[in-house]
This record gives sequence, C-alpha cells and structure tokens, in this order.
Amino acid sequence: MVFREKNLIGSTLYEQALEKGAIACILQGVEVKQEVLEKYPNSTIVVVENVVTAMQQLASYKRSLYNIPVIAITGSVGKTSTKDMIASVVSQKYKVLKTQGNYNNEIGLPLTVLNLKDEEAMVLEMGMNSFGEISILTNIAKPDIAVITNIGTAHIGMLGSRENILKAKLEILEGLNTQGTVVINYDNDLLHKWYEDQKDNYHILTYGLQEGSDVIGKNAIFEENGSKCQAKVEDKTYEVSIPVGGEHFVSNSLCALAVAKVLEIPIEDALKGIRKFELTKKRMEIRKSKNGATIVNDCYNANYDSMKAALDYVGSLPNKHKIAVLGDMLELGEYSKELHQKVGKEVTKNKIDLLICVGKEVTYMVQQAIADGMSKDNIFLCSNNEEAIQILQQKLQPEDVVLLKASNSLNFTQICDAIV
Repeated sequence: MVFREKNLIGSTLYEQALEKGAIACILQGVEVKQEVLEKYPNSTIVVVENVVTAMQQLASYKRSLYNIPVIAITGSVGKTSTKDMIASVVSQKYKVLKTQGNYNNEIGLPLTVLNLKDEEAMVLEMGMNSFGEISILTNIAKPDIAVITNIGTAHIGMLGSRENILKAKLEILEGLNTQGTVVINYDNDLLHKWYEDQKDNYHILTYGLQEGSDVIGKNAIFEENGSKCQAKVEDKTYEVSIPVGGEHFVSNSLCALAVAKVLEIPIEDALKGIRKFELTKKRMEIRKSKNGATIVNDCYNANYDSMKAALDYVGSLPNKHKIAVLGDMLELGEYSKELHQKVGKEVTKNKIDLLICVGKEVTYMVQQAIADGMSKDNIFLCSNNEEAIQILQQKLQPEDVVLLKASNSLNFTQICDAIV
C-alpha cells in the first residue's frame, strides 16, 4: 500500500492499513512509531523522499524483468476505446494486462505495471496535461509499439497549440524499443505531416481512410449498435464488424489491425477480437431510457474532437428526433470560446432537434447554434443537472435518441442514471 503525502494523511492511515492486513507500506513525510514496529514485526514499512517517484522506480524495475510485448497508446481523443480494442485483438494471441479505467497517469500506469503477474503482453494507455508527463510514463513502460491516435485540442489551454500537443505526445517515443514500431493515424493532419518528415527515422505503420495508409478503411456503414467497413491490409481486403457505432470506432479498428500486423497476429483472429471488444463504461455506451428511448452515454470526458465525433454519430442515426445534452469542455483556456462555438456548428450541421446545455462555457455553443439557424424554442440552457433531468423527463419520447456528453467533472452520469 502506497500513501501519497497530502495534509499528512499517510500519518493517520498507515496504522489502519496494517490493521487490515497490509504486509508493506511505502510512506512519505511520516515518523513511524516504535510501538507500531513492535506490533507488526512481520510487516515492512519503507519511508521514502517521494512515494510517487518510488512507485515509478519499482514499476520500472518490474518492467525490466519481463520480456513481453508492450503496446503504449496516447492521443488527444480515443485513447481508452483504442486501448480496449487493441487489448481485445492482442488477447487473441496473448494473455493481456491492460490499463483499467483512467489509470493512465503518473500513478495509474505504475500501478498497472506493478499488477503484472503471468500476463504475456501489456496494453497501456498514457494521458497527459503538460510537457514531461508522457516522458515519465514511456520510460517506465518501455513500449515495443507506440500508438498515437490523433492530435486534437484536448488540454490546448495548458499547452497553447496543437503543435505543442503533438510535441508532448511524441514524448512516447523516448522509451520506445530501438527496434520498435510507431503506429499513427494517417488521417490526422499533424501526424500525417510528422510521418512525411520522419518516415526515414522510425519504423512507422499508418492506418486511416486516406489512400497511402498501410491499413486502409473503406465503405464504412454506421448503425445504432455497430459499424462495418472494409479494411485493406497489404493486398487483401477484409470485412470488419465493430460492435459500436461511429466513424471513430472504424478508425480504432484499423489501428488495432495495424497492431495485429506488427505482432503477427493473423488478421482473421484480429477481426474476431474486434467483434468481441467491449467498451469501457461511459464511452459511447448505448443504453435505453425508462420509456425505451436510445441513450448514447458518452459522459466520461469531452473535448472538441470527441464532441464532433459523438454528434456525427448521433446525426447519422435513423431516429427522427435527436436530442443532445451537452456540458462544458474544460482545460481549453483562451480557446474555450472558439471551440464551444465550433461545437455549436456541429449541433446544427448534424440536425439536432433539441439542445440541452449545462454549464457556463456552453453559452458560446448555444449562441452559435442560434446564429446557425436553430430555434431558441428548441434550446435549453440549464444551471445544473437537475434542470436538464426535468426537461428530459418532460420531452423524451420512445423513438428519440439522446447524446449525453460533457467533461467528467460535470457528473453527467447523474443525468443518465435518472432517465435509464
């Protein structure tokens, strides 16, 4: 058990941990009582300068003991769903340990690595808010395959530009095996440009819908409960069936096929893994309301790119009446107004019939939707989730489809739980 120093919480909790059976504690900023040492002679207590650094060093050492393939995934949007799909594909050949939930930071990734037991491969997600964070993670993980899904606008308020976001994401290459492979989304403008500049310096495999990709997707079909496409790998074309709707999941499937190619997993087995993949909760999760309406629960987090993808998906569905319940996108800094306005444009472009917004920054979204022709009568600006719930309970019909999406701190799970 590891305690991170915060208001000396460790000094009050480590005794409780020992009482409950912890065999070892790593502590910071604590003077261990002699009576505790005497009371638990068979337990190990280690006091370090910084528990997070110590945990990272332990994880790095443990990683060095295993000669197994490690796939690391980063990107502005789609990291978790791509991780889930890649893990499902890789599990067709190996026993896989993958990142659980949002354990993708300087604490979560080391914890994941320290959980490694008899697994034969690891699929690790890497998140970041600023420069230097992915550098730490990749030097722990030492990946054999580094995947970059896209470069968008998430955390642009912290980093200042998409070019800086690219620079931060490319830190993943610092820990890459010298014989390793970089897998990138050829459709993303900045990654495409990076590929053209760096293709002679790294072993790079590309995927996407654009001609020139090593793994190319074509003829995509989007439905409420799934998507289909054709994927060309080398000289052969395969039919891909994906149990989740949306163009971005077609992209994820192409990425997973690229990873399968690197690991020499037969494409037929990889396609089976894609069909079997299960999405982490609250990410494009299809549910039904109490009266039978379709709920697209994508409320784990939000940035412009993921908002656009979710609205494109809902806009493509055959449901006659479409409702979007959208909340603030955070960590956008000076770009907040512009990006919320761009979401407003996506609302009208995708012919959303009813827009329910919660938060402060969504005001810009509402203003843009009205400017683009959406009737004020079909827009509701709410100060809290309870107001949004009341409106949904009044308006929701069985044939409707509802998208729920906002930054995680707005707790849109509360809205979902109230109507399903």
